[in-house]
Amino acid sequence: MAKTKTVYTCTHCGADSPKWIGKCPVCNEWNTYVEGVITKEPAARRATMSGMERNAARPQLLRDVTLSEETRLDMQDGELNRVLGGGLVKGSLVLIGGEPGIGKSTLVLQTVLKMSNTKALYVSGEESARQLKLRAERLAGRDSENCLILCETNLEQIFVHAQSVQPDLMIIDSIQTVFTELMDSSPGSITQVRECSVAILKYAKETATPIFLIGHINKEGSIAGPKVLEHIVDTVLQFEGDQHYMYRILRSIKNRFGSTSELGIYEMRSDGLREVNNPSELLLTQNHEGLSGVAIASAIEGARSFLIETQSLVSSAVYGTPQRSATGFDLRRMNMLLAVLEKRAGFKIAQKDVFLNIAGGLRVNDPAIDLAVMSAILSSSFDLAVDRHICMAGEVGLSGEIRPVNRIEQRIQEAEKLGFTKMLIPRMKGLDGLKVRIRLVQVRKVDEAFKHLFG
Repeated sequence: MAKTKTVYTCTHCGADSPKWIGKCPVCNEWNTYVEGVITKEPAARRATMSGMERNAARPQLLRDVTLSEETRLDMQDGELNRVLGGGLVKGSLVLIGGEPGIGKSTLVLQTVLKMSNTKALYVSGEESARQLKLRAERLAGRDSENCLILCETNLEQIFVHAQSVQPDLMIIDSIQTVFTELMDSSPGSITQVRECSVAILKYAKETATPIFLIGHINKEGSIAGPKVLEHIVDTVLQFEGDQHYMYRILRSIKNRFGSTSELGIYEMRSDGLREVNNPSELLLTQNHEGLSGVAIASAIEGARSFLIETQSLVSSAVYGTPQRSATGFDLRRMNMLLAVLEKRAGFKIAQKDVFLNIAGGLRVNDPAIDLAVMSAILSSSFDLAVDRHICMAGEVGLSGEIRPVNRIEQRIQEAEKLGFTKMLIPRMKGLDGLKVRIRLVQVRKVDEAFKHLFG
Protein backbone atom coordinates (compact mmCIF):
# COMPACT_ATOMS: atom_id res chain seq x y z
CA MET A 1 0.00 0.00 0.00
CA ALA A 2 1.27 3.46 -0.92
CA LYS A 3 2.44 5.70 1.90
CA THR A 4 1.41 9.37 2.02
CA LYS A 5 3.31 12.05 3.90
CA THR A 6 3.54 15.82 4.05
CA VAL A 7 6.79 17.58 3.16
CA TYR A 8 7.88 21.18 2.74
CA THR A 9 9.83 22.03 -0.42
CA CYS A 10 11.95 25.08 -1.21
CA THR A 11 10.70 26.87 -4.33
CA HIS A 12 14.19 28.18 -5.10
CA CYS A 13 16.40 25.10 -4.94
CA GLY A 14 13.96 22.21 -4.44
CA ALA A 15 15.30 21.07 -1.05
CA ASP A 16 12.89 19.07 1.14
CA SER A 17 12.19 19.40 4.85
CA PRO A 18 9.80 17.50 7.14
CA LYS A 19 8.70 20.79 8.73
CA TRP A 20 8.43 24.43 7.74
CA ILE A 21 11.52 26.54 8.27
CA GLY A 22 12.02 30.23 7.57
CA LYS A 23 15.46 30.13 5.96
CA CYS A 24 16.50 27.38 3.56
CA PRO A 25 19.77 25.81 4.78
CA VAL A 26 20.78 24.92 1.20
CA CYS A 27 20.31 28.15 -0.76
CA ASN A 28 19.93 30.56 2.21
CA GLU A 29 16.72 32.06 0.82
CA TRP A 30 13.96 33.23 3.18
CA ASN A 31 10.27 32.20 3.14
CA THR A 32 10.59 29.82 0.19
CA TYR A 33 9.19 26.62 1.76
CA VAL A 34 5.69 25.53 0.73
CA GLU A 35 3.67 22.55 1.87
CA GLY A 36 3.10 19.52 -0.34
CA VAL A 37 1.86 15.94 -0.18
CA ILE A 38 3.76 13.08 -1.79
CA THR A 39 2.92 9.42 -2.19
CA LYS A 40 5.72 6.90 -1.93
CA GLU A 41 5.21 3.62 -3.77
CA PRO A 42 6.75 0.40 -2.45
CA ALA A 43 9.98 -0.61 -4.08
CA ALA A 44 8.42 -3.71 -5.65
CA ARG A 45 5.81 -1.63 -7.49
CA ARG A 46 8.10 1.08 -8.84
CA ALA A 47 8.54 1.15 -12.59
CA THR A 48 9.96 3.51 -15.15
CA MET A 49 7.54 6.12 -16.40
CA SER A 50 8.23 5.30 -20.03
CA GLY A 51 7.68 1.57 -19.62
CA MET A 52 11.10 0.66 -20.99
CA GLU A 53 13.77 -1.54 -19.47
CA ARG A 54 16.55 0.31 -17.77
CA ASN A 55 20.00 -0.14 -19.24
CA ALA A 56 22.71 -0.78 -16.70
CA ALA A 57 25.43 1.88 -16.78
CA ARG A 58 29.01 0.75 -16.28
CA PRO A 59 32.11 2.83 -15.54
CA GLN A 60 34.45 3.31 -18.46
CA LEU A 61 37.65 5.18 -19.14
CA LEU A 62 37.42 8.63 -20.63
CA ARG A 63 39.71 7.59 -23.49
CA ASP A 64 37.32 4.79 -24.40
CA VAL A 65 34.39 7.14 -24.88
CA THR A 66 33.61 7.51 -28.59
CA LEU A 67 32.67 10.88 -29.99
CA SER A 68 30.08 11.40 -32.69
CA GLU A 69 28.63 14.59 -34.10
CA GLU A 70 25.31 15.51 -32.56
CA THR A 71 22.40 14.98 -34.92
CA ARG A 72 20.46 18.22 -35.14
CA LEU A 73 16.97 18.85 -36.41
CA ASP A 74 16.45 21.83 -38.69
CA MET A 75 13.67 23.98 -37.21
CA GLN A 76 13.04 25.88 -40.47
CA ASP A 77 13.61 29.06 -38.44
CA GLY A 78 16.94 30.84 -38.75
CA GLU A 79 16.62 32.75 -35.47
CA LEU A 80 15.62 29.67 -33.47
CA ASN A 81 18.38 27.59 -35.06
CA ARG A 82 20.92 30.27 -34.10
CA VAL A 83 19.81 30.38 -30.47
CA LEU A 84 19.81 26.57 -30.19
CA GLY A 85 23.35 26.40 -31.59
CA GLY A 86 22.62 25.22 -35.13
CA GLY A 87 19.43 23.23 -34.68
CA LEU A 88 17.63 21.03 -32.17
CA VAL A 89 19.70 18.12 -30.86
CA LYS A 90 17.86 14.80 -30.82
CA GLY A 91 17.02 13.62 -27.33
CA SER A 92 17.39 17.10 -25.84
CA LEU A 93 14.94 18.76 -23.47
CA VAL A 94 14.36 22.47 -24.12
CA LEU A 95 12.50 24.78 -21.74
CA ILE A 96 10.97 28.01 -23.09
CA GLY A 97 9.89 30.53 -20.45
CA GLY A 98 8.20 33.88 -20.71
CA GLU A 99 5.39 36.10 -19.52
CA PRO A 100 1.76 35.19 -20.31
CA GLY A 101 0.73 36.37 -23.77
CA ILE A 102 4.28 37.11 -24.93
CA GLY A 103 4.06 34.53 -27.76
CA LYS A 104 5.62 31.28 -26.50
CA SER A 105 2.90 29.00 -27.87
CA THR A 106 2.75 30.99 -31.09
CA LEU A 107 6.49 30.59 -31.65
CA VAL A 108 6.45 26.84 -31.07
CA LEU A 109 3.28 26.17 -33.07
CA GLN A 110 4.31 28.15 -36.12
CA THR A 111 7.70 26.40 -36.06
CA VAL A 112 6.00 22.99 -35.98
CA LEU A 113 3.75 23.94 -38.90
CA LYS A 114 6.81 24.90 -40.98
CA MET A 115 8.44 21.49 -40.40
CA SER A 116 6.30 19.60 -42.90
CA ASN A 117 8.62 16.57 -43.01
CA THR A 118 8.74 16.09 -39.22
CA LYS A 119 6.07 14.22 -37.27
CA ALA A 120 5.28 16.38 -34.25
CA LEU A 121 3.06 15.69 -31.24
CA TYR A 122 1.67 18.86 -29.65
CA VAL A 123 0.43 18.15 -26.13
CA SER A 124 -1.76 20.98 -24.86
CA GLY A 125 -2.92 21.23 -21.28
CA GLU A 126 -4.26 24.78 -21.55
CA GLU A 127 -6.08 25.01 -24.89
CA SER A 128 -8.61 22.82 -26.67
CA ALA A 129 -8.07 21.28 -30.09
CA ARG A 130 -10.46 23.82 -31.61
CA GLN A 131 -8.44 26.73 -30.23
CA LEU A 132 -5.23 25.27 -31.63
CA LYS A 133 -6.93 24.75 -34.99
CA LEU A 134 -7.97 28.42 -35.14
CA ARG A 135 -4.47 29.56 -34.21
CA ALA A 136 -2.87 27.28 -36.81
CA GLU A 137 -5.10 28.67 -39.56
CA ARG A 138 -4.18 32.20 -38.55
CA LEU A 139 -0.45 31.41 -38.53
CA ALA A 140 -0.04 29.15 -41.55
CA GLY A 141 -3.32 29.43 -43.42
CA ARG A 142 -3.24 25.70 -44.08
CA ASP A 143 -3.18 22.38 -42.25
CA SER A 144 -0.10 20.33 -41.51
CA GLU A 145 -0.19 16.64 -42.33
CA ASN A 146 2.42 15.70 -39.72
CA CYS A 147 1.21 17.73 -36.71
CA LEU A 148 -0.76 15.71 -34.14
CA ILE A 149 -2.74 17.42 -31.37
CA LEU A 150 -3.29 15.84 -27.94
CA CYS A 151 -5.25 17.61 -25.20
CA GLU A 152 -4.10 15.72 -22.10
CA THR A 153 -2.54 16.55 -18.72
CA ASN A 154 -2.00 13.03 -17.31
CA LEU A 155 1.68 12.21 -17.79
CA GLU A 156 1.14 8.44 -17.94
CA GLN A 157 -1.43 8.84 -20.71
CA ILE A 158 0.88 11.20 -22.58
CA PHE A 159 3.61 8.55 -22.61
CA VAL A 160 1.14 5.90 -23.83
CA HIS A 161 0.13 8.06 -26.79
CA ALA A 162 3.72 9.05 -27.49
CA GLN A 163 4.83 5.40 -27.66
CA SER A 164 2.04 4.55 -30.10
CA VAL A 165 2.66 7.60 -32.31
CA GLN A 166 6.48 7.69 -31.99
CA PRO A 167 6.88 11.37 -32.98
CA ASP A 168 10.07 13.00 -34.15
CA LEU A 169 9.35 16.05 -32.00
CA MET A 170 7.12 16.58 -28.96
CA ILE A 171 5.83 19.80 -27.38
CA ILE A 172 4.28 20.03 -23.92
CA ASP A 173 2.32 23.21 -23.26
CA SER A 174 2.73 23.78 -20.40
CA ILE A 175 4.75 21.86 -17.82
CA GLN A 176 2.76 23.50 -14.98
CA THR A 177 -0.44 21.75 -16.15
CA VAL A 178 0.97 18.20 -16.33
CA PHE A 179 0.64 15.84 -13.37
CA THR A 180 1.60 12.27 -12.55
CA GLU A 181 -0.56 9.78 -10.65
CA LEU A 182 2.40 8.79 -8.47
CA MET A 183 2.07 12.11 -6.60
CA ASP A 184 -1.03 13.27 -4.75
CA SER A 185 -0.23 16.98 -4.99
CA SER A 186 -2.08 19.24 -7.40
CA PRO A 187 -0.76 20.10 -10.90
CA GLY A 188 1.68 22.98 -10.89
CA SER A 189 3.03 22.24 -7.43
CA ILE A 190 6.75 21.96 -6.88
CA THR A 191 6.66 18.19 -6.44
CA GLN A 192 4.59 17.64 -9.58
CA VAL A 193 6.74 19.91 -11.75
CA ARG A 194 9.96 18.29 -10.56
CA GLU A 195 8.81 14.66 -10.90
CA CYS A 196 7.17 15.24 -14.29
CA SER A 197 10.27 16.97 -15.64
CA VAL A 198 12.53 14.11 -14.53
CA ALA A 199 10.23 11.57 -16.18
CA ILE A 200 10.04 13.59 -19.41
CA LEU A 201 13.82 13.92 -19.51
CA LYS A 202 14.17 10.15 -19.09
CA TYR A 203 11.76 9.54 -21.95
CA ALA A 204 13.61 12.03 -24.20
CA LYS A 205 17.00 10.39 -23.59
CA GLU A 206 15.76 6.81 -23.98
CA THR A 207 13.84 7.43 -27.21
CA ALA A 208 16.12 10.17 -28.66
CA THR A 209 13.04 12.39 -29.04
CA PRO A 210 13.59 16.15 -28.69
CA ILE A 211 10.99 17.75 -26.43
CA PHE A 212 9.97 21.38 -25.94
CA LEU A 213 8.61 22.36 -22.54
CA ILE A 214 6.73 25.64 -22.25
CA GLY A 215 6.83 27.18 -18.78
CA HIS A 216 5.33 30.24 -17.13
CA ILE A 217 7.23 32.77 -15.07
CA ASN A 218 6.35 34.19 -11.67
CA LYS A 219 6.10 37.81 -10.59
CA GLU A 220 9.85 37.96 -9.91
CA GLY A 221 10.54 37.14 -13.56
CA SER A 222 11.96 33.63 -13.02
CA ILE A 223 10.45 30.42 -14.34
CA ALA A 224 7.69 29.14 -12.07
CA GLY A 225 8.43 25.97 -10.16
CA PRO A 226 11.58 24.79 -8.40
CA LYS A 227 14.95 26.09 -9.52
CA VAL A 228 15.99 22.49 -10.05
CA LEU A 229 13.78 22.50 -13.17
CA GLU A 230 16.36 24.62 -14.97
CA HIS A 231 19.10 22.18 -13.91
CA ILE A 232 17.20 19.19 -15.27
CA VAL A 233 16.67 20.44 -18.81
CA ASP A 234 19.41 20.74 -21.44
CA THR A 235 18.51 24.20 -22.73
CA VAL A 236 16.68 27.15 -21.17
CA LEU A 237 15.34 29.81 -23.54
CA GLN A 238 13.84 33.08 -22.31
CA PHE A 239 11.25 34.71 -24.57
CA GLU A 240 10.96 38.34 -23.57
CA GLY A 241 9.73 41.68 -24.80
CA ASP A 242 7.31 44.46 -24.02
CA GLN A 243 3.72 43.75 -25.05
CA HIS A 244 3.40 47.41 -26.11
CA TYR A 245 6.18 46.93 -28.68
CA MET A 246 6.23 44.61 -31.67
CA TYR A 247 9.69 43.15 -31.05
CA ARG A 248 10.38 39.92 -29.19
CA ILE A 249 13.78 38.60 -28.13
CA LEU A 250 14.64 34.94 -27.64
CA ARG A 251 17.65 34.57 -25.34
CA SER A 252 19.62 31.45 -24.47
CA ILE A 253 20.19 31.32 -20.71
CA LYS A 254 21.52 27.77 -20.60
CA ASN A 255 22.59 25.54 -23.49
CA ARG A 256 24.51 22.29 -23.18
CA PHE A 257 24.86 22.04 -26.96
CA GLY A 258 25.71 25.61 -27.92
CA SER A 259 26.57 29.14 -26.83
CA THR A 260 24.59 31.06 -24.23
CA SER A 261 25.41 34.44 -25.80
CA GLU A 262 23.11 34.08 -28.79
CA LEU A 263 19.76 35.75 -29.25
CA GLY A 264 17.01 35.80 -31.86
CA ILE A 265 14.84 38.80 -32.72
CA TYR A 266 11.24 38.50 -33.92
CA GLU A 267 8.56 40.93 -34.95
CA MET A 268 5.04 40.22 -33.70
CA ARG A 269 2.48 40.54 -36.48
CA SER A 270 -1.15 39.57 -36.96
CA ASP A 271 -0.13 36.38 -38.77
CA GLY A 272 2.46 35.33 -36.19
CA LEU A 273 6.13 36.02 -35.51
CA ARG A 274 8.42 37.14 -38.30
CA GLU A 275 12.17 36.69 -38.21
CA VAL A 276 14.19 39.91 -38.13
CA ASN A 277 17.35 39.21 -40.12
CA ASN A 278 18.65 42.79 -40.03
CA PRO A 279 17.49 44.44 -36.79
CA SER A 280 19.46 47.64 -37.44
CA GLU A 281 17.13 48.81 -40.20
CA LEU A 282 14.09 48.38 -37.96
CA LEU A 283 15.60 49.81 -34.78
CA LEU A 284 16.70 53.03 -36.48
CA THR A 285 13.77 55.35 -37.17
CA GLN A 286 15.80 57.67 -39.45
CA ASN A 287 13.54 60.61 -38.59
CA HIS A 288 15.51 62.23 -35.79
CA GLU A 289 17.39 64.73 -37.96
CA GLY A 290 17.66 68.04 -36.11
CA LEU A 291 16.41 66.55 -32.83
CA SER A 292 18.57 66.63 -29.73
CA GLY A 293 19.02 63.80 -27.26
CA VAL A 294 19.51 61.02 -29.85
CA ALA A 295 22.76 59.13 -30.52
CA ILE A 296 23.39 55.96 -32.54
CA ALA A 297 25.33 53.17 -30.84
CA SER A 298 26.85 50.01 -32.24
CA ALA A 299 25.99 47.06 -29.99
CA ILE A 300 26.73 43.35 -30.16
CA GLU A 301 24.50 40.67 -28.70
CA GLY A 302 25.71 37.13 -29.22
CA ALA A 303 27.31 36.79 -32.64
CA ARG A 304 25.47 39.62 -34.36
CA SER A 305 26.06 43.35 -34.51
CA PHE A 306 23.33 45.96 -34.88
CA LEU A 307 22.85 49.68 -34.45
CA ILE A 308 20.40 51.11 -31.94
CA GLU A 309 19.09 54.50 -30.93
CA THR A 310 19.85 55.80 -27.46
CA GLN A 311 17.40 58.54 -26.50
CA SER A 312 17.79 60.91 -23.58
CA LEU A 313 15.86 63.79 -22.05
CA VAL A 314 17.50 66.17 -19.58
CA SER A 315 15.43 68.84 -17.87
CA SER A 316 15.59 70.98 -14.76
CA ALA A 317 14.56 69.18 -11.59
CA VAL A 318 11.16 70.35 -10.35
CA TYR A 319 11.49 68.72 -6.96
CA GLY A 320 14.42 68.74 -4.58
CA THR A 321 15.78 65.33 -5.60
CA PRO A 322 16.55 64.91 -9.32
CA GLN A 323 14.91 61.95 -11.05
CA ARG A 324 16.92 59.20 -12.73
CA SER A 325 15.09 56.77 -15.01
CA ALA A 326 16.41 54.27 -17.57
CA THR A 327 14.47 51.93 -19.89
CA GLY A 328 16.43 49.15 -21.55
CA PHE A 329 19.66 50.16 -19.80
CA ASP A 330 21.13 49.50 -16.36
CA LEU A 331 20.17 52.39 -14.08
CA ARG A 332 23.24 51.95 -11.88
CA ARG A 333 25.53 52.15 -14.89
CA MET A 334 23.76 55.30 -16.06
CA ASN A 335 24.37 56.89 -12.64
CA MET A 336 28.04 55.96 -12.97
CA LEU A 337 28.24 57.64 -16.39
CA LEU A 338 26.58 60.75 -14.98
CA ALA A 339 29.20 60.85 -12.23
CA VAL A 340 31.95 60.61 -14.87
CA LEU A 341 30.40 63.54 -16.75
CA GLU A 342 30.28 65.55 -13.55
CA LYS A 343 33.76 64.75 -12.26
CA ARG A 344 35.93 64.15 -15.35
CA ALA A 345 34.27 66.24 -18.07
CA GLY A 346 33.08 69.15 -15.91
CA PHE A 347 29.42 69.17 -16.96
CA LYS A 348 27.03 70.20 -14.18
CA ILE A 349 23.96 67.97 -14.41
CA ALA A 350 23.63 66.95 -10.76
CA GLN A 351 20.49 69.10 -10.31
CA LYS A 352 18.77 67.94 -13.50
CA ASP A 353 16.34 65.14 -14.24
CA VAL A 354 17.78 62.53 -16.62
CA PHE A 355 15.64 60.06 -18.55
CA LEU A 356 17.18 57.42 -20.82
CA ASN A 357 15.51 55.06 -23.28
CA ILE A 358 16.76 52.39 -25.67
CA ALA A 359 14.49 52.63 -28.71
CA GLY A 360 12.52 49.57 -29.81
CA GLY A 361 11.89 48.10 -26.38
CA LEU A 362 15.24 46.28 -26.30
CA ARG A 363 17.40 45.75 -23.26
CA VAL A 364 21.10 45.98 -24.08
CA ASN A 365 23.91 44.92 -21.75
CA ASP A 366 26.82 45.73 -24.07
CA PRO A 367 29.15 48.24 -22.33
CA ALA A 368 30.19 49.55 -25.76
CA ILE A 369 27.12 51.82 -25.85
CA ASP A 370 28.44 53.92 -22.94
CA LEU A 371 29.78 56.60 -25.26
CA ALA A 372 26.46 56.89 -27.09
CA VAL A 373 24.57 57.16 -23.80
CA MET A 374 26.75 60.01 -22.60
CA SER A 375 26.52 61.74 -25.99
CA ALA A 376 22.73 61.54 -25.96
CA ILE A 377 22.61 62.99 -22.44
CA LEU A 378 24.86 65.92 -23.37
CA SER A 379 22.95 66.46 -26.61
CA SER A 380 19.70 66.86 -24.68
CA SER A 381 21.33 68.98 -21.99
CA PHE A 382 22.78 71.48 -24.52
CA ASP A 383 19.87 71.05 -26.96
CA LEU A 384 22.33 70.32 -29.76
CA ALA A 385 21.62 67.56 -32.25
CA VAL A 386 24.16 64.86 -33.06
CA ASP A 387 24.77 64.39 -36.78
CA ARG A 388 22.59 61.48 -37.89
CA HIS A 389 25.42 60.12 -40.06
CA ILE A 390 27.62 59.53 -37.00
CA CYS A 391 27.59 56.37 -34.87
CA MET A 392 29.84 55.40 -32.00
CA ALA A 393 31.13 52.50 -29.94
CA GLY A 394 33.19 52.70 -26.79
CA GLU A 395 33.23 51.73 -23.13
CA VAL A 396 33.76 54.60 -20.69
CA GLY A 397 35.95 54.09 -17.63
CA LEU A 398 35.76 55.86 -14.29
CA SER A 399 38.64 58.19 -15.16
CA GLY A 400 36.90 59.35 -18.33
CA GLU A 401 38.95 57.22 -20.72
CA ILE A 402 37.32 55.39 -23.62
CA ARG A 403 38.28 51.75 -23.40
CA PRO A 404 38.59 49.37 -26.37
CA VAL A 405 35.67 47.10 -27.22
CA ASN A 406 35.61 43.64 -28.71
CA ARG A 407 34.91 42.80 -32.37
CA ILE A 408 35.36 46.37 -33.53
CA GLU A 409 35.73 45.36 -37.18
CA GLN A 410 32.30 43.76 -37.18
CA ARG A 411 30.79 46.93 -35.72
CA ILE A 412 32.52 49.08 -38.35
CA GLN A 413 31.26 46.90 -41.21
CA GLU A 414 27.69 47.08 -39.91
CA ALA A 415 27.83 50.88 -39.70
CA GLU A 416 29.31 51.14 -43.19
CA LYS A 417 26.65 48.85 -44.61
CA LEU A 418 23.89 51.12 -43.28
CA GLY A 419 25.37 54.26 -44.84
CA PHE A 420 27.06 56.00 -41.89
CA THR A 421 29.94 58.28 -42.87
CA LYS A 422 31.73 58.72 -39.53
CA MET A 423 32.24 56.50 -36.49
CA LEU A 424 33.75 57.35 -33.11
CA ILE A 425 35.77 54.44 -31.75
CA PRO A 426 38.42 53.97 -29.03
CA ARG A 427 42.06 54.33 -29.93
CA MET A 428 43.13 50.80 -30.86
CA LYS A 429 46.02 49.11 -32.63
CA GLY A 430 45.64 47.21 -35.88
CA LEU A 431 43.05 49.48 -37.53
CA ASP A 432 45.45 51.40 -39.78
CA GLY A 433 45.34 48.77 -42.51
CA LEU A 434 41.57 48.38 -42.42
CA LYS A 435 40.11 49.31 -45.81
CA VAL A 436 36.72 50.89 -45.24
CA ARG A 437 34.93 53.88 -46.74
CA ILE A 438 33.62 55.11 -43.40
CA ARG A 439 35.75 57.69 -41.59
CA LEU A 440 37.07 56.36 -38.30
CA VAL A 441 37.72 58.89 -35.52
CA GLN A 442 39.79 57.37 -32.74
CA VAL A 443 39.44 59.10 -29.37
CA ARG A 444 41.05 58.44 -25.99
CA LYS A 445 38.87 60.43 -23.59
CA VAL A 446 35.29 61.57 -23.46
CA ASP A 447 36.16 65.26 -23.88
CA GLU A 448 37.85 64.48 -27.23
CA ALA A 449 34.72 62.70 -28.40
CA PHE A 450 32.51 65.61 -27.33
CA LYS A 451 34.67 68.06 -29.27
CA HIS A 452 34.12 66.04 -32.47
CA LEU A 453 30.37 65.89 -31.83
CA PHE A 454 29.56 69.37 -30.59
CA GLY A 455 32.62 71.43 -31.57
